[in-house]
Amino acid sequence: MDLTLKIWRQASANDKGRFVSYKVNNVSADSSFLEMLDVLNEDLVIKGEDPVAFDHDCREGICGACSLYINGRPHGPDRGITTCQMHMRHFKDGETITIEPWRAKPFPVIKDLMVDRSAFDKIIQAGGFISVRTGGVPDANAIPIPKRDADLAMDAAACIGCGACVAACKNASAMLFVAAKVSQFALLPQGRVEAKERVQKMVAKMDELGFGNCTNTYACEAECPKEISVANIARMNREFLVAKVAAPKDK
Repeated sequence: MDLTLKIWRQASANDKGRFVSYKVNNVSADSSFLEMLDVLNEDLVIKGEDPVAFDHDCREGICGACSLYINGRPHGPDRGITTCQMHMRHFKDGETITIEPWRAKPFPVIKDLMVDRSAFDKIIQAGGFISVRTGGVPDANAIPIPKRDADLAMDAAACIGCGACVAACKNASAMLFVAAKVSQFALLPQGRVEAKERVQKMVAKMDELGFGNCTNTYACEAECPKEISVANIARMNREFLVAKVAAPKDK
């Protein structure tokens, strides 16, 4: 396959970025998208040019670091996969592929295709954990949990925090991410102790960091590589409302 890559190049967060076109030839249809970028970078290094900076780590669809906007879609044209799981057979010979970083104010560009997603870490630090003393490790069956609740909690916990939901949303909303992290605890008895504080702190931090509001376009669910359901957003809204109603009123 011979392809034209239209890639966003930006030297640093303070520089003005631009698209630069590159030609890559004889690309194997069986190679992954990141392997194709590796080949491009090898050619750029040989030519003495600056290679394209992009995030990657596990390359197994686990970490979510390989966050790229490809032809107008987070992680590319296929559903339920990350960029590193995207193979070049999804593209056509002679095609022009446009590659961009996430576009959201809370995710500033570091360089080229790399963005700073530490805003998600700050939301987790605000309340995405259990801090109560649990003692020793109990037997797995010591706390009976309905299978439906356990399954829903595990589905929510599958969120890898890649930020595709933010990139897909016209408002750059992080509601699906926050809702998934709230739900994975709210559905289990271990998470109920701090439930009210957790949801209020995480939502407050999300708003403080500049993420937009949810307007129910469902783009987040459609582009999530782990196919996290927007039902989690409804659950988080209920948790938040209950927490606000139960909160003590200032005298």
